[in-house]
Amino acid sequence: MDLNIYQMQARHTAIYPDKDKNLVYPALKLAGEAGEVAEKVGKLMRDKGYKIGRHSWNLETSTVIDLAKELGDVLWYIAALASELDITLEYVAEMNLTKLADRQARDKLQGSGDDR
Repeated sequence: MDLNIYQMQARHTAIYPDKDKNLVYPALKLAGEAGEVAEKVGKLMRDKGYKIGRHSWNLETSTVIDLAKELGDVLWYIAALASELDITLEYVAEMNLTKLADRQARDKLQGSGDDR
């Protein structure tokens, strides 16, 4: 699916306070949804014994589907936030890949800081 089409279709389902002039709501909800992804992974470690650094976790299909649903919620809020900023998901994705390619070319993929 095209990212910009997704963003437009997702926007039609957006219902929140002061839509089209509210950065705070989608940013906070994005953090919450990302936290839900982390919680599910943490529970796999706690309840299923999965360990950090394992080459393959061999997840059950239902677990993969549950995580995919949460990732979809993360994507929805990223799209909402991008819409609030009046930018497209395609722009965000292209900018990110350009930044990463530049860091890779300079051998700066690892490390800290936004401007490395």
